[in-house]
Amino acid sequence: MLDKTTRVNYLFDFYYVLLTKKQREYMEMYYLEDYSLGEISEIHHVSRQAVYDNIKQTENMLETYEKKLNLYKKFQERTEIIDALQEATAHKKHTEIERLIDRLKELD
Repeated sequence: MLDKTTRVNYLFDFYYVLLTKKQREYMEMYYLEDYSLGEISEIHHVSRQAVYDNIKQTENMLETYEKKLNLYKKFQERTEIIDALQEATAHKKHTEIERLIDRLKELD
């Protein structure tokens, strides 16, 4: 569950501007502020099922955006390369550093 939550939080960070105000509110309350579906439904005066459906639909939208734009995937790749660069720099592996810099250039 934590892996899904972490992924959804990252996707939300990357794509929140593409969501409606209501979608952003529900996702923030559920994933960032840890409100329950019942609490969100009470605050917004809608059914628990309506909140659940909205969150699931929004999760699917975020995954669709990621499939098309790959912002999270590229972020993960860059993070891995930066970590490897730091390791190579610490051990003065210059050919490895050059290879990693070339990989970074390929991501754009």
